[in-house]
Amino acid sequence: MIEAALYLIPVQLSDVELTTILPTINTHIVRDIKHFIVENVRSARRFLKKCDRNIDIDSLTFYELNRHTKESEIPSMLSPLINGEPVGVISEAGCPAVADPGADVVAIAQSKGLKVKPLVGPSSILMGLMGSGFNGQSFAFLGYLPIDSTERARKFKEMERRIMHEDQTQIFIETPYRNNALAAELCKIMPQHIKLCIATDITGEKESIVTRGVKQWQGKLPELHKVPTIFLLYK
Repeated sequence: MIEAALYLIPVQLSDVELTTILPTINTHIVRDIKHFIVENVRSARRFLKKCDRNIDIDSLTFYELNRHTKESEIPSMLSPLINGEPVGVISEAGCPAVADPGADVVAIAQSKGLKVKPLVGPSSILMGLMGSGFNGQSFAFLGYLPIDSTERARKFKEMERRIMHEDQTQIFIETPYRNNALAAELCKIMPQHIKLCIATDITGEKESIVTRGVKQWQGKLPELHKVPTIFLLYK
């Protein structure tokens, strides 16, 4: 039996065999957990079945933690852990608590002095950075850029300043159906000396991580509609 802790369980980024991206120890740990805090119950159940089809899903307890969850509901999700039972956290993709609502329950666990154990797994943010050739000593993940045009223009200027004056790589994402528009906007607005890395389908069969100058991308952008994509900017 594993020790009582809050286990942060990474999920695959693409529809590939789990054994190609996740350590075997993750599966062993999952088998011993009966309580899970998840972003979506249905996808979490599918993931657990991929880990081990012999897991009795109906015997497990799931707590849903997403943008619809009330803040007041989160502390009670740690009750099993307080009582000495391990609890797992599963996000929709990648690593829990990184650009993910799971961070809220981790913060509560830390404040209560409960043990937190992150497990090894894929992060599109870090893997995109690794493959970009950009500065890995100083970087910022900005999440989603503002939708408002004025705020968005201000964010572009801020990113350019950080790149040039702080030598900092800028990393961000977009809602998948707006990927094409964002890529075209970057090529139009960003100065020609800025480089853009477009990283798509990371760990998947059609994985592509390509870095080019903004000018080189013009007229040659890949089709990104509804494709999981990370954007990175640097000089």
